[in-house]
Order: sequence, then structure tokens, then C-alpha cells
Amino acid sequence: MSARPFHLGWFTNFAVPAWRGPFAGTETSTWMDGDFYVDMARSMERAGFDFIMLEDSLMLPDSYGGSYRKPLKYGMSAPKLDPVMLVPALSRETEHLGLVATMSTSFYPPFQVARTMATLDHLTKGRVGWNIVTSSEDRAAQNFGMASLHEHDERYDRAEEFTELVSALWQSWDLDAVVADQVGETYTDADKVHVIDFQGKFFASRGPLNVPPGPQGRPVICQAGSSDRGRDFAARYAEIILAVPTGLERMKAFRDDIRRRMTDAGRNPDDCKVLFIAEPILGATAQEAQDTRDRLHEATPENVERGLVGISTVTDIDFSQFALDEPLPTDLKTNGHQSSLKNFYSYGKTLRDVALTWLNHYQDPTLVGTPEQVAARMDEMMEFIGGDGFLIHGPADHGALSRRYISEVCDGLIPALQQRKLTRTRYDFPTLRENLLAF
Repeated sequence: MSARPFHLGWFTNFAVPAWRGPFAGTETSTWMDGDFYVDMARSMERAGFDFIMLEDSLMLPDSYGGSYRKPLKYGMSAPKLDPVMLVPALSRETEHLGLVATMSTSFYPPFQVARTMATLDHLTKGRVGWNIVTSSEDRAAQNFGMASLHEHDERYDRAEEFTELVSALWQSWDLDAVVADQVGETYTDADKVHVIDFQGKFFASRGPLNVPPGPQGRPVICQAGSSDRGRDFAARYAEIILAVPTGLERMKAFRDDIRRRMTDAGRNPDDCKVLFIAEPILGATAQEAQDTRDRLHEATPENVERGLVGISTVTDIDFSQFALDEPLPTDLKTNGHQSSLKNFYSYGKTLRDVALTWLNHYQDPTLVGTPEQVAARMDEMMEFIGGDGFLIHGPADHGALSRRYISEVCDGLIPALQQRKLTRTRYDFPTLRENLLAF
């Protein structure tokens, strides 16, 4: 294998960590003060991760059985705190780690997103990123006074215009607009601050922004669209793309397709990093890791029900109405995650199979073993795919992240990767964008 380095991020949310089992710790109710995630960020920085990406959603799901009782019982989707508020806390306790937070183009005003992210770029000294989502749940829309979400492709039309407006607001100040000239008694050169008078089909803003550009000029943009429409959007705007693993051939095809679309959009494909979500399962021995995987995949009533709640949430379809040991109906439609629904049909022969597969759908069965074995496999995968890296996403008992798993990755897997010269051992630049473009 070659020693071509690749990037690492971690995909999580500001939600309840492991709260059951022998490694739940003592923070089952105090995690909301953010200290669990501060400790996690410190471990990630010590290990040389590029960034932490904080997912978000804006509702309590009740698609499964017409009630939010089960999601609340299992701690799924709620409680979940605002990830944007966590970023300053993480930035004060780290020096190099990138901090990517989610804000939806379906509900937040563009001016607010532009101002918030530009402010965070200053507070983090150039380490912030914006994860763009269009949201996929009618219940979230109803929390913001809408009857339902806009149709899937229209959400992307709106997101494109939203992103264009946010970008225009970020550029409404020249980089050297702040002169702080005490002799000339001028703090900001007004000739370098510009009204944008943006008028689109969906959004409008006079501008300019009232926040000067941060150290990056504009925050890094992250996106996870996998539908055809989502890929086009990501190819036009994203600098980090989150991709769900579907086997090596399809992973390579996805990255190649994104790079082709970027070229067609007039962008340099090397300016965007396609990171594949991975849930490595680690153990001191290969058998210990395999035993953990077998337990996670066990067809217990709880695992099946948690899987059903999950697939109901991402599609807004009530899967409690269908027989567990029958195939999925072939005529299902969703205005939610369309690519997810499409993938369900390859998850198994019955709804039970689909529910259990979804519960662990980020797992690659070959990323199971000792840290050295998993590091060797990750090397092989990146060599075949061509880059650009992985986005770690727990597995943990009962679907929640534990300190034990964080340590297994940061103190076991990452040193094994570093010994192979596959991941960074130091940060060469002060900003997230510069570190992403370093290789």
C-alpha cells in the first residue's frame, strides 16, 4: 500500500451519549453542560482529526406509530441540543480542531446563517464550517409555522439560492475593509463595504452583512446530498461531502461522479474532500471485535424496534403498519430522504431485515478487528477509492456514543493509522480550510 495520507472527521450531534450499560459513565443527565463533548474534542485534537461535524434536526419524530413515545424512550432524535451553541465552548478548549455545525436552509433566514457563521469564524480563529441541510421532516416544518416541507427538488432549488445569498453576504466586505486608522479617525473604509441588493425567487436581502470577514474569508461548506439533485448541489458548493458507504465499487463511483460534476461546474475537484462515514468496531483481539459486532447485530426486539423508529423518522413513513416478516411494499414514496428509501430495498428480504440493517448501516463488515487490522483495511480502501478519507460515527450500545469508544478510536485506531503515515500527526495551518487542502 502507498502511504498517501487521508483526512479524518467525526460525525456526531449534541445529544445524549451512552446512558445504559457498563460504560455509560456518570453523565446520563449532566451531558447537556457540554463537558462530555469538550473532552471528546480534546481527544480528537490529540489524535489529529481534521474536524468534528455536529449533525442536527429540529423536531421530535412521531412517524412511527403516530407517536413520539418510542423515540423518547430510546433517546433517539431527542433530547438534542443546538449544535451551534456548542461550537464556542469547543473552540475555547481546542486550538486546531475544525468545528462544523448544522443549520437548515429550510428554516433559518439567510442573513442569520451568514452572520452566525461569520461570527463563529472569528470566535474559532478560522476553524468553523457550515453543514448545509435542507431538512427532511414535515414535523420540523410545522415547528416553524409551515404545513409541510417543500417538495424534494424545490428544497434544493431554495438551498442553492440560499447559499448564493449567504456567499454574497460573506463577500459584502472586502478582506481589508477594517483599517482601524487612529490617525485618520477611520475604523472601517466604507468604500470597501458593499450593498448586495440580492433579489431571488425565494430570498432577498439588501445587505451588507454587519460582520467583517473572519480568518477564512468564508466558513468551510459541508454537505451530504446523495440523490442526483443533492450531488449537483454538493459539486457546486461543498468543500466537504459526507457519503454513506455502499461497498468499494460504489464508493469509488460516488467519488468519481462528484469529481466529474465539480469539473463540469468549473471547480477544481481537489478543492473538495469526499469523506465516507465509517463505524469501525475495535477490540484487543479480532475475536473480541467480532463478538461486539455480533451483539450489535443481534435481532433482539429492542434492536428491531429501534431500527423501525429510525427508518420511519428518515422517511416520514410509519413502518409499524407493515408485517415484520414480509418484504417492503414496492410503492413506497417519501418527501424525506429519498436515497435512504431507495437503499432500504437492498437491505434484506423482509422489513425485519431492513430495520436491523439500518441500525448498523454505516458499518463495513471488513472494518472489524484490532486497531492494526482496521488501519490496514482503511489503507486498502482509500487506495482503491482514491481518497479522501473517513468520517467516524460511533457504534455503541443502544445507539449512543461512549467515552470507551472515543478512546478506542483516538488511542487505538489513530496511532495505528499514524504509524502507517496515513493520518496527520500535527496541524500545519491555523484554519480548517488550509488543513483540508494540505493534502
